[in-house]
Amino acid sequence: MENVTIIDHPLVQHKISRLRDKNTGTNEFRTLIEEIATLMGYEALRDLPLEEVEVETPLERCMTPVIAGKKLAIVPILRAGLGMVNGILSLVPTAKVGHIGLYRDEKTHEPHEYYCKLPSPIEQRTIVVTDPMLATGGSAVAAVDFIKAHGGRHIKFMCVIAAPEGVKRLHEAHPDVQIYIGHVDRELNDHAYICPGLGDAGDRIFGTK
Repeated sequence: MENVTIIDHPLVQHKISRLRDKNTGTNEFRTLIEEIATLMGYEALRDLPLEEVEVETPLERCMTPVIAGKKLAIVPILRAGLGMVNGILSLVPTAKVGHIGLYRDEKTHEPHEYYCKLPSPIEQRTIVVTDPMLATGGSAVAAVDFIKAHGGRHIKFMCVIAAPEGVKRLHEAHPDVQIYIGHVDRELNDHAYICPGLGDAGDRIFGTK
């Protein structure tokens, strides 16, 4: 599937297995999410545009590449997406951070927006949307819809675990968005939870039930 990348690096897969374990506590879970986001971000950001600048080394002056343009915007889907932000910021500390708040209707499983704040000018930035779980795809599609409505154009979506149904829905709704996934799981259950999955990522990151 074009524009869909599975990050199959052994370190990512090992850390995802630790996430799945129900005995992994909040602190370790939070650390693992950040570490996975860093590893995935390294791959997802490999196409950031570069420009040459002049630098003086201890030996001579030279032209050398730096990230070009208006830098990066990280936009987590609240609240679980927050867990991935610091992992990407460790790679690009100058990135701006926006937020999109969505809640899921318990009956229809469809998302509703309650908050949206994006860095400006968003249209000039590479935007990485983060959410550990891509389940039905409803929240991801809605988040990208909101960003495009505000003028965002260069959008990537990063998740740790995905269901095939969610990948298909996001890709069909936004084929221009580059999707980066740690692992595609078997299916959604009747309650729209990813199986085998890792439970509720938000609850496990923040220690809530």
